[in-house]
Amino acid sequence: MTVTADLPLATRRSSDLSKRPAEVFAEAENHPVTVTRRDGEALVLMSQREAQGRASLLNLAAQLITVTLDESGTLAARMTKAFPWMLALSPSDRESCAQDLVDAARASFSTDQPHLAIAELTSWKETATAVAAGLGSADLEWLDEDETVERP
Repeated sequence: MTVTADLPLATRRSSDLSKRPAEVFAEAENHPVTVTRRDGEALVLMSQREAQGRASLLNLAAQLITVTLDESGTLAARMTKAFPWMLALSPSDRESCAQDLVDAARASFSTDQPHLAIAELTSWKETATAVAAGLGSADLEWLDEDETVERP
């Protein structure tokens, strides 16, 4: 799992943090920074957004592991136990959602990019919410090309 193994992209000395804090903080807003110390263990400085993304990804991983340990039913059926909002989706969309979430989680872990899985999870959950609200059942009226208005 690369979430913690490949964490920092940059290393700074603790003296850099005390002499040029704005520079180190600006770097930590873009990616985690290891701060080395002579008198103690190195620390990692990162944005709250980065830390929350990693925590959300680990939470998703825990849910997916729980799903995989259950051997009853299809992947989609097992995932609806962990993610009950999936029940608002059609059976075929549940299958797509289940596979998309697993694929996005694998991509997130292998690339150390938590936002991939979190965005996929959020997208599917919002879709299920919209379907549950009846937004997917409205008849759409498509405009012909001659009825469209060009943007200014």
